[in-house]
Amino acid sequence: MKRYLLDSSFLIDYLNEVASRQAGPAHAWFRRHPGAELWVSPVTSAEVLEGAADTGAVREAFRAFRWQTIGRQHANRAALRQSRAAQRMGENDAWQVAVAECMDAVIVGHDPAAFERLGAGYDDHRKR
Repeated sequence: MKRYLLDSSFLIDYLNEVASRQAGPAHAWFRRHPGAELWVSPVTSAEVLEGAADTGAVREAFRAFRWQTIGRQHANRAALRQSRAAQRMGENDAWQVAVAECMDAVIVGHDPAAFERLGAGYDDHRKR
């Protein structure tokens, strides 16, 4: 089963779709990936909660997903990627990529500027 690390851009779309009761690109992505392993990281959680009007509802929604913590191997991967990059990523994006790489997951979101260079390691849920 394929693993997917859900970026904040995906989850914000999803939560907005739930709140408006209108299916959009996030719901369509879920329909295309039944049975997928869905993960969130502390980076995703912090970014979504930072802008949430109802943090309790967001925390409740996160219970539907698996939780990937961040540890030393992620720090080492983020540092290595940043030190070797011709163009550094934003810090949160670098952490997301490190987490996804360490867990052999694809990042799902809509942030081509940050993640498109990952190729098959990135799935833009709005492109379909």
